Amino acid sequence: MAQAGQQWQVRVTPRASRARVEDSGTGLRVYVTVAPENGKANAAVRKLLAKHLGVAPGRLELVRGAKSRDKLFRLI
Repeated sequence: MAQAGQQWQVRVTPRASRARVEDSGTGLRVYVTVAPENGKANAAVRKLLAKHLGVAPGRLELVRGAKSRDKLFRLI
């Protein structure tokens, strides 16, 4: 189970054929089906990552990378 303060490096691929989370050597790869416009992809990543980790989406904070493919999420 994830603990408060834990962080994850995430590489995001928007407009994927299906949404999924994969472990890579340097962090997590998250594929979402939505386009990266108006924060829609970030919201989809937060929701999918929360489901993968078994926590509520509101407990995940985007620390950096709001407009980048490389993001850092922290559990609060």
